[in-house]
Amino acid sequence: QVQLVESGGGLQQAGGSLRLSCAASGSIVSFNAMNWYRQRPGKQRELVAGLSRDDTTTYRDSVAGRFTISRDNAKNTVYLQMNSLKPEDTAVYICNAEADHFEQIWGQGTLVTVSS
Repeated sequence: QVQLVESGGGLQQAGGSLRLSCAASGSIVSFNAMNWYRQRPGKQRELVAGLSRDDTTTYRDSVAGRFTISRDNAKNTVYLQMNSLKPEDTAVYICNAEADHFEQIWGQGTLVTVSS
């Protein structure tokens, strides 16, 4: 089974930027979608951004215009560019792949902390 490993998290001041990476151990071309979720302290996991096989992107309202999801199929990597960061973006960001038959693959997550 393909494994997902996130990187790029860290501490950033409000207004700053971070780029998260999700490296897959195998090809990501066959997945129906690649997504970034986040889990904020005391909150449920929520979908932040999604990228479907046909390159359709979706964003939750609170990050639209600030975050951009993209992928490099040759590197089997998905990215999340996060600009104009806010303290409420503080969370563990988790990469997800949707395979056939409703199979879900999850990474371990990377912590993003935004200070005010």
